[in-house]
Amino acid sequence: MTEQCGIGDCQASPALCYSRVHEEKAMSLAEKIQRDLVDAMRAKEELRLSVLRGIKAAIKHREVEKMRALDEPESIQILQTLVKQRKESIDHFTKGNRPELAEKETKELAIIESYLPAGASDAEMDTAIAKAISESRATSVKQMGAVVKAAKTALEGKTVDGKALSDRVRDRLSKPG
Repeated sequence: MTEQCGIGDCQASPALCYSRVHEEKAMSLAEKIQRDLVDAMRAKEELRLSVLRGIKAAIKHREVEKMRALDEPESIQILQTLVKQRKESIDHFTKGNRPELAEKETKELAIIESYLPAGASDAEMDTAIAKAISESRATSVKQMGAVVKAAKTALEGKTVDGKALSDRVRDRLSKPG
């Protein structure tokens, strides 16, 4: 017995149909990048294709280093590293009076950021920092490392700029009271 599954003209059993729909929804970051890479090839989007190939190469390089497939947080960490590199390049190119290269890096940055989860808001960062300070009973900048680590753990699943978080923790711990 076969039934219409609702995906194209597929004639499949309900169990098989469900698994196909479930697989489609639970696409990993690497699978999404691969799919978008193929789409960029078909659409002849040179910049997007170049950026996606770079992302895929960075992920593959880390997988070879670790000798295993990466999980989502590890893949996201690689993307965050690529974002940081692009921001530094933009800064250097702007200071070096190379606006055309800074513009290219800015476009690449936007493509990479589109694969990252939503960023933590200022309020979420402040809440996580306050909770981390109270839990660790930190009173001075000397305990900053523990507070930053606890705050990052609380903000897991969101994109967090490590430098911004560290700066906020330092400001918070250096103020008396």
